[in-house]
Amino acid sequence: MNTHHLILQRRIATPLGPLTAARSTAGLSGLWFDGQKHHPGPLDVPEDDGSDAVLSATAVALAAYFAGRPFTLPPLDPAGTAFQREVWQALLAIAPGASDSYGHLAERLGRSSAARALGAAVGRNPISILIPCHRVVGADGSLTGYAGGLDRKKALLSLEGAAA
Repeated sequence: MNTHHLILQRRIATPLGPLTAARSTAGLSGLWFDGQKHHPGPLDVPEDDGSDAVLSATAVALAAYFAGRPFTLPPLDPAGTAFQREVWQALLAIAPGASDSYGHLAERLGRSSAARALGAAVGRNPISILIPCHRVVGADGSLTGYAGGLDRKKALLSLEGAAA
């Protein structure tokens, strides 16, 4: 991920391990578990002093999520191609406790021949948990790859009440 547009970061503790949240001028751009696939590595942007509205809203949303309560998303600004952003937007429509397959998601986007590309875009989602890529499963319901690790994917789906 190109991180030149990031302006601020904050570490956020969660039951599944710490996350690094990073924002641009427009909103939350990244939310990564330590060691996660596609993690950009150390960010060369200042640490938030706790006063940033977007990063505070992110922490509040994550606390509510892990407590099983409804939450409001902070403004989102994931950096990606137009296709990736279209896929990530579609992920937001998958309700907690539900899941969707890569193939069905591709059909929903009118791109039934693009299931592999869609899978790659899902895997590149830079905003863990809040853009719920963990809700995408294999056609047979199997828990296919998750950048944060399959144990975390299983835990997130279980927390949401999905049959994982």
